[in-house]
Amino acid sequence: MVREQYKCLPQAKLGQCASYYQAETQPVRPVGLESRALEVMTDLRRVQAVSISADATLASASKAMMRNTVRSLIVADEKRCILGIITSTDLLGEKPMQFVRERGVRFEEVLVKDVMTPRERLEVLDLDDVRTAEVGHVVATLKRAGRQHALVAETDPSGRQMVRGIFSASQIARQLGTPIHTPEVASTFAEIEAVIAR
Repeated sequence: MVREQYKCLPQAKLGQCASYYQAETQPVRPVGLESRALEVMTDLRRVQAVSISADATLASASKAMMRNTVRSLIVADEKRCILGIITSTDLLGEKPMQFVRERGVRFEEVLVKDVMTPRERLEVLDLDDVRTAEVGHVVATLKRAGRQHALVAETDPSGRQMVRGIFSASQIARQLGTPIHTPEVASTFAEIEAVIAR
């Protein structure tokens, strides 16, 4: 029961065409190739990682990406063990249709685990190396790997490897000031190289 020392706050009618605030999106900080790599890394201690089950449908993965405005999802089990990663390129590229043709299934039956990059094929960058690296090092690494995303890992106090961050070629391109017209890796890197050539 509310004690009598607490008086009710005054109330008023909500005005016509009243509006509401929206959380401010963090401005994209412009960077150069010589900027610290950490400036373009999505730090999972500050930004919630978006994950999905390996048994989810591709439609569910697509919706999760759109809802969270991301281009990749961590594929994890119920213990939060990473099973792989799925990107928008995996969803929109040739992989799903190739799986449909090879297995004789309908597109709706293709699952995340059928097109994701499995954990065994994922490489990670060490956070200690990233701390001393520049954006140019990350661009070169992504280009050599031919991937649009790179994971950054560290070891927690218990000795477990933990993914601490994610590099995204499209985010780096935005921060370098180049427009992104397509999620394809080749186009993204062509645009990054145009900035390097300036």
